[in-house]
Amino acid sequence: VCCTLLVEHGSSGRGGGRNAEPPPMPMSSPLMGKKKKPFLGMAAPLGYVPGLGRGATGFTTRSDIGPARDANDPVDDRHAPPGQRTVGDKMKKNQEDDEEDLNDTNYDEFNGYAGSLFSSGPYEKDDEEADAIYAALDKRMDERRKERRELREKDEIEKYRMERPKIQQQFSDLKRKLSGMSDEEWLSIPEVGDARNKRQRNPRYEKLTPVPDSFFSKHLTTGDKHTTVDPLQGVSNLNLPGGLESPYPGGMTPGLMTPGTGELDMRKIGQARNTLMDMRLSQVSDSVSGQTVVDPKGYLTDLNSMIPTHGGDISDIKKARLLLKSVRETNPHHPPAWIASARLEEVTGKLQVARNLIMKGTEMCPKSEDVWLEAARLQPGDTAKAVVAQAVRHLPGSVRIYIRAAELETDVRAKKRVLRKALENVSKSVRLWKTAVELEEPEDARIMLSRAVECCPTSVELWLALARLETYENARRVLNKARENIPTDRHIWITAAKLEEANGNTQMVEKIVDRAITSLGANGVEINREQWIQDAEECDKAGSVATCQAVIRAVIGIGIEEEDCKHTWMEDAESCVSHGALECARAIYAHALQMFPSKKSVWLRAAYFEKNHGTRESLEALLQRAVAHCPKAEVLWLMGAKSKWLAEDVPAARSILALAFQANPNSEEIWLAAVKLESENNEYERARRLLAKARSSAPTARVFMKSVKLEWVLGNIEAAHELCTEALKHYEDFPKLWMMRGQIEEQSEHNEKAREAYNQGLKKCPHSMSLWLLLSRLEERVGQLTRARSILEKSRLKNPQSPDLWLESVRLEFRAGLKNIANTLMAKALQECPNSGILWAEAVFLEARPQRKTKSVDALKKCEHDPHVLLAVAKLFWSERKITKAREWFLRTVKIEPDLGDAWALFYKFEMQHGTEEQQEEVRKRCENAEPRHGELWCAESKHVLYWQKKIGEILTQVASKIKNTF
Repeated sequence: VCCTLLVEHGSSGRGGGRNAEPPPMPMSSPLMGKKKKPFLGMAAPLGYVPGLGRGATGFTTRSDIGPARDANDPVDDRHAPPGQRTVGDKMKKNQEDDEEDLNDTNYDEFNGYAGSLFSSGPYEKDDEEADAIYAALDKRMDERRKERRELREKDEIEKYRMERPKIQQQFSDLKRKLSGMSDEEWLSIPEVGDARNKRQRNPRYEKLTPVPDSFFSKHLTTGDKHTTVDPLQGVSNLNLPGGLESPYPGGMTPGLMTPGTGELDMRKIGQARNTLMDMRLSQVSDSVSGQTVVDPKGYLTDLNSMIPTHGGDISDIKKARLLLKSVRETNPHHPPAWIASARLEEVTGKLQVARNLIMKGTEMCPKSEDVWLEAARLQPGDTAKAVVAQAVRHLPGSVRIYIRAAELETDVRAKKRVLRKALENVSKSVRLWKTAVELEEPEDARIMLSRAVECCPTSVELWLALARLETYENARRVLNKARENIPTDRHIWITAAKLEEANGNTQMVEKIVDRAITSLGANGVEINREQWIQDAEECDKAGSVATCQAVIRAVIGIGIEEEDCKHTWMEDAESCVSHGALECARAIYAHALQMFPSKKSVWLRAAYFEKNHGTRESLEALLQRAVAHCPKAEVLWLMGAKSKWLAEDVPAARSILALAFQANPNSEEIWLAAVKLESENNEYERARRLLAKARSSAPTARVFMKSVKLEWVLGNIEAAHELCTEALKHYEDFPKLWMMRGQIEEQSEHNEKAREAYNQGLKKCPHSMSLWLLLSRLEERVGQLTRARSILEKSRLKNPQSPDLWLESVRLEFRAGLKNIANTLMAKALQECPNSGILWAEAVFLEARPQRKTKSVDALKKCEHDPHVLLAVAKLFWSERKITKAREWFLRTVKIEPDLGDAWALFYKFEMQHGTEEQQEEVRKRCENAEPRHGELWCAESKHVLYWQKKIGEILTQVASKIKNTF
């Protein structure tokens, strides 16, 4: 049995592959009848290797482990990412993933190994939760230590700065003293000497000696190695050195001028160097009678203005020359080849070669106009005339050659003679006629033009020029003939209309323009509305008002849908205004009002146009027509009354308002306008009666507010207080009444009552920013800084994202001297209101001077078109004494927001310091026309009870006088 087992399992050990022969059957034996062992039919245990105990080893074939793969073989995945597309890359990556650096040098007592010990394991959900908990704990612990750490770091930095101050800080006091130095003291400061040693002061420059060409030619083949013997070296008739010595360059080649290696030709290098030097000298010199003259003073200027002679190197020029020569030889009758060749020689400085080439080109291409013109350009004066004369013989019908011939003449009489000769040969050329007429006197020009229109009857310019030179009657005849010859041109008709207007026949202008539209349409000409409006603008600028208005009326409605008329006409009017054609815009508005007489918006646009660009009489006439068509439009009545009031015609203003009352019996705006008219003219009793009547017939919150304001500014505090109390019974949700009540109490120094009024108002109007600010400033004024701070915090909670409240909080801390807290609040404010211009403007000047410019750039990125940011940038340039830039930014600010009074006041203050009287007066006039109503500094003066009757100009001067240059 043992022998049998050894045979069975041992065979597996020696040839245990799949292709091994089956073990031989055991021979019959009496032992076969015994019971078999239970493990004989079972599979071998895991890891069992047959014959291992007696030293036998098994082997594995390719069928067991699969085919062999080379490291450079591609992987099975066709879409594998880069770095994993071969078998070797994949095996390397697997090894890198498996191997972790668990060396002792990579171990830390607190953090453990630098990498994770379990990075190869799966990352499950509970791992993620554990990491989140640990991260939250770390964050919490860091927050507990953060404040102490920041304070410690701050103290350390301050201590370090005290011990080691910057160079800038050490010399800051000396820099400030420099402002008091005089020019003599500054000039008396000695120059700093050169503290370097003698060797550094006088360095010995390396001396370079140019190597002669013979040195290169001698040693050209020194490094060559020859492995064969040239059979020609022993030939005696070549007179060459025999033996194994290397021949000198060129000895074995047909010519002695070409070196044996073919790499270096000293002769050609020398020629190229001489050519290049010759060109450079010819560029900066002028040859006069054999002497070279260079102007030493204008030498650098000449170098700057000198046109480069060529754009490439010598080899490029040679290639171009060879190529053009090939073109000329291939097709000698091709004019561009001759022109290009001549210009190539010209730019390389060989002017005579260029002239010779182009003259040869005229022989080969005598019928080419361009070749003759190029020849005339390249030749000097008298020679050019001869060339042009020769060209005329070959091309008697060329207009350009005749024009060139006239240009070459310096005498006017000679020019006329050339042009008249040209007109004999080419009488149909409009260009020749125009050039000839320009040289003549008016009478001779008229005679020539009469002949010109006979030869060129289709030229509109010649007909119009003749009409301008003729008398009125003859001009009419000329224009009638022009219309007969050219029935499709609109300029002839417009010129005819301008002619009639210039001679006083304005009634004919409308007929001519209407007939022009009809005639051109009958001749198949499309009426282009934009072109006709451009012609009308040109007529307006030329002073032909009636013609421009007639053209506008004729074409304004062509090609427009009925529903688009109003919108299109308003755009046309604005376009005309922008182009400076005011009469065209006035005509468009007149036509629009005729078509839409009941449209209030059209009347308003026309009224604003007359206000800005017209006279007071034209505005009042328009407004009279406007209120007749739109009696319910209160703004038109008010504009009429204001125009009369500004003209100091108070009775007329009263009558207009009386008519407005009849058309709008209970209009609040008209009531208040009447009150303002009377109060501005010191008719206080009439204003009181009007307000009493308004409170009874048309009671509104604004009427009550104006009543309180009138009594307040007149000094009747008791009456104002009673009216305010009565008004609050009816309109307790109107914040301005609460503000006025609190301010009246503050003026009377009743701070408790004022505080009570503001608190009651905030209960009714919690979203009124002005009430919160007034209450905060009251507390700050009485010294309750903490209470003022808490009020502002409460206001920000009730009104989130309010820039005004944040700004007041920042300024409160700044006024209290707590600049660090102010900076912290400003950072929070910009986080909550990142697009607030007033906050960014304040943030710029909270920074130190070196950081302001950077902050202003950030502000412009966030709020590019905000007037407060633009104003802050203007102030920044002003503080840096950059006057021109500051003025540009002030102009930009008032253009974007003309209603901002602070911008006008700062601009006026700037011009008072750095501008002329004319510039100051211009700013003042523009401010009065803009009539600003807003701005922190502006409202503080304009709404003060003592300055309620002051004009815009007076307020501007007063606000500007109170501005301090502390920024």
